Amino acid sequence: MEKRRKKYLITVIVLLALVLIGGFLFSGAITQKGPNNKFRTIKVERGEISSIVTATGTINPVITVLVGSQVSGTIKALYADFNSQVKEGQVIAQIDPAIFEAQVEQGRANVLSAQANSLNAQANIENAKANLVKAEVAALDAKRTLDRNKPLLERNLIAQATLDTAQTNYDTAVAQRDIAKAQVESAKSQMESSKAQVEQAKASLKVSETNLRYTTIRSPVNGIVISRNVDVGQTVAASLQAPTLFTIAKDLTQMQVDTNASEADVGRVVVGQEATFTVDAYPEKIFRGKVSEIRNAPITIQNVVTYDVVIQVGNKDLKLKPGMTANVSVLVAHKEGVLKIPNTALRFRPELARKEETGEKRKGDLSRGQKLSGSAKSSQEEGKLTGRVWVLSPEGKPKAILVVLGITNGTYSEAVSGNLKEGMAVIVEETSSKKGGSQGGSSGPSLRGFR
Repeated sequence: MEKRRKKYLITVIVLLALVLIGGFLFSGAITQKGPNNKFRTIKVERGEISSIVTATGTINPVITVLVGSQVSGTIKALYADFNSQVKEGQVIAQIDPAIFEAQVEQGRANVLSAQANSLNAQANIENAKANLVKAEVAALDAKRTLDRNKPLLERNLIAQATLDTAQTNYDTAVAQRDIAKAQVESAKSQMESSKAQVEQAKASLKVSETNLRYTTIRSPVNGIVISRNVDVGQTVAASLQAPTLFTIAKDLTQMQVDTNASEADVGRVVVGQEATFTVDAYPEKIFRGKVSEIRNAPITIQNVVTYDVVIQVGNKDLKLKPGMTANVSVLVAHKEGVLKIPNTALRFRPELARKEETGEKRKGDLSRGQKLSGSAKSSQEEGKLTGRVWVLSPEGKPKAILVVLGITNGTYSEAVSGNLKEGMAVIVEETSSKKGGSQGGSSGPSLRGFR
């Protein structure tokens, strides 16, 4: 019984093998007789197409304020931390003010000293003026004595020596008067200098008082602290540039996405276009915004030029956080009720056409001013985006149709004009029983000779 069963199974296996081998050889014989090409087609239909520009970007607050310190010192106290809500003018940190308070006291003392010097200079002016009056009186008295002695000498009532003494006394009095005048002018100059010293001391005091005020760090805006860069006891040095103590976002309910749009795409983006984006934190949620700015400053990284396209977006629920990476899609064009051509049909070329183009440099099917052979040349429109699709003729052979293209979404393209009609079947793939595979825009691996 067991031997019969084994013999039966062996017989069945042998018969099946013979049937499979015979079928394969038969199909190979048919293939050798001639090609039996078949084509896969898709009907052209009407619908909507949206053209988008994709880019990646970073989410940032619209206004970010870096709070720094204009004076050097040690952090004495902190009154704000990460995520703290702060108001404009609120104290958020304190630098040890001891040194600056001493400088203020020294400045006040310098002001008092300069004011005392000014008063002393004023007194010197009054003293110099009194000396000038005294010298003028002495000069006047000497003048009168000289004038009295001159006629007396002419009448020989006095000696020549008496007149000479009177003349000497007068000249001396005049010189003393001139010296007194110079002393008055010198005292006035000293007075002006002392006034300048007073103003200088007051200015120095003002600087010291300002530095003292700067030891109290206040928030310049209403917002939320998104970064704190110092701790209590840390020394900050403001000798070269102001160190950043806090980063405050003015309003997190309004955010912006700074994207890097390539130079090939930035020409299609305009202010006001709608944009959508996703973030890794909420992959299921689509956020919406609008293009608010296209910045002209180029960003060049490894010879790749991009431009910052700013997208404004609301953030009332505060889900978006600064620094998140956004995958952005900007809607640059949208049309409804247009003829839609599969892009696979635009890339398709039948085997015969590919053989004719052997030896030529292959170019993209979607090109401006594309030159076509045969009857397609007469339909070429200069300066417009054109493409070529293939349909089956009544004889079952591929036939080329030139179309002028509009917008595309990467999968479908708009047919603006041409002999293509709604419902026509365009070829997207060529299948050949001879080659046992499909053929599209590029030939696949050959199976010839396989038996």
